Amino acid sequence: MPKIYLIDVTNRDGVQTSRICLSKLQKTMLNLFLSQMGIFQSEFGFPVTHHELNYLNANLELASQGTFGSMRLGGWLRAIEEDVETAFEHVPGLEHVNLSISTSDQMIRNKFKGKLDHESVIHEMVAAVKYARKKGAVSIGVNAEDASRTDIDYLIRFVKAAKDAGADRFRYCDTLGYDSPFSIYDRIKRIAGSVSIPIELHCHNDLGMAVAASVCGAMAANNAGADAYINTCVNGMGERAGNADLVAVILAVMYGSGMADKYKLGGDVNLKMAWKICKYAAYAFGVPIPINQPGVGSNAFAHESGIHADGALKDRRNYELYDYEELGRGEPEIIETGRQITAGEYSGIKGFRNVYEKLEIQFRDEKEATRILELVRYANVHNQKPLVEDELRFIAMHSGIARRIFTMSPEPIN
Repeated sequence: MPKIYLIDVTNRDGVQTSRICLSKLQKTMLNLFLSQMGIFQSEFGFPVTHHELNYLNANLELASQGTFGSMRLGGWLRAIEEDVETAFEHVPGLEHVNLSISTSDQMIRNKFKGKLDHESVIHEMVAAVKYARKKGAVSIGVNAEDASRTDIDYLIRFVKAAKDAGADRFRYCDTLGYDSPFSIYDRIKRIAGSVSIPIELHCHNDLGMAVAASVCGAMAANNAGADAYINTCVNGMGERAGNADLVAVILAVMYGSGMADKYKLGGDVNLKMAWKICKYAAYAFGVPIPINQPGVGSNAFAHESGIHADGALKDRRNYELYDYEELGRGEPEIIETGRQITAGEYSGIKGFRNVYEKLEIQFRDEKEATRILELVRYANVHNQKPLVEDELRFIAMHSGIARRIFTMSPEPIN
């Protein structure tokens, strides 16, 4: 039975949200939380971007140690041989890649400006796929940027060429959020019916339909006998109006009308991580969760209308499709209002040890405590905000990895 898998792209597309960013530690923590949530793959960054390299290699080392469980880490590249060469040279442990190139008439004419035509787009993509396999890629996804505005017959030819070249998946990119749920269903059904290949859905939210379009595209792929992979971002982050929200996609597949009987999520998705990962992403990005956000918004389980409140008190199913406990909600949030000792960039050893003792973490000796303290100081500078408990634990458990993540080496200035 074909299934629907989740490939979260917060650490690649979400971080491209204009005017905000994540530190490399924050990206690492998101990878950790995504793995604990049972996500199939995290698109964790750009292997050709210099400032990403220490973070990418450090996270691949964590993956090799089993820190991320079975979750894959995938890199995003342009579908050109030069990017493939650079990526595998700088990130030798890379195994999973997505190769991207524009396919619509609009972009071929007005982005490439005569450098590429329809045939050379396919040629470049095929060469990049073959070269990535030669360099050791274990799985290869091929992205058609602006697929939703691409002529369908040309797109099918593009997908067939990708499969023949050795691609494992085809990523249909609704780059401008142009598709409706109906149009994407029809287009994916036709593509999957013409070329037997797993299909990724990458939908943006410019028209407010990213979740609906993603789910309908996945339904079409499954109905045609193909596995589907939905690209998501935590809290719907992403360029312009954002990408398909991770939690909303999961809830739609699990609780949408008629969905659970016919469509299944691949892997062991742990929805109880939703509250934790969404709160962390909101803090890391500095973007509050909207009060009406599905599942995790502060009003998602709030009832004020007399009729609604009465009905919910009698039986929660009257006005709630799912239980708040399923999303990891329900625990009281305690805010300390008395004395607090925090660990910051100017912390001393005594206050620092007090913080870690509260986390029930002991150091072997003063030397180890001093070494971790120095890393915590760097982490505060790195994040430019107070560390959360999970970050403090991570630094203590993976001090060598943390040191690599905090280190960036710009090219020498002449």
